[in-house]
Amino acid sequence: MTQEITRANLSQFTGTEHWYRYYPGILVTDGVKFLMDNGAAWLIDLIVSYQGEAKVKAEERQFWTLTVDHDALTGRAVCTDGDKGDGPITLIEQFIGFTDFPLKEITLYAFLEVNDRVILLPSEY
Repeated sequence: MTQEITRANLSQFTGTEHWYRYYPGILVTDGVKFLMDNGAAWLIDLIVSYQGEAKVKAEERQFWTLTVDHDALTGRAVCTDGDKGDGPITLIEQFIGFTDFPLKEITLYAFLEVNDRVILLPSEY
């Protein structure tokens, strides 16, 4: 049984009790697993697919934002370095030709912890 992805449902994730191995070198938290289990695994796949890109791989802390145009059913995923004092620098930007993702915007973090990249919700940081 799937649950709806809403701000209220995502707000229940503060910290994480488990890290789940998603792919070699990739761990996800409880909140990200919730997204994956409820129809947004494609978003995590998108993040994982860019981890081999040199400029993305070099960033210890990645900030991924998906912005959705619900009228056009399209989206845009952007990865930045956050802000190291000189404003956020865009590392990757991808147009999503179709998405029915229910939120207008969501941000995920992908942080390097020892040898693994951990993907998490901001509330789980």
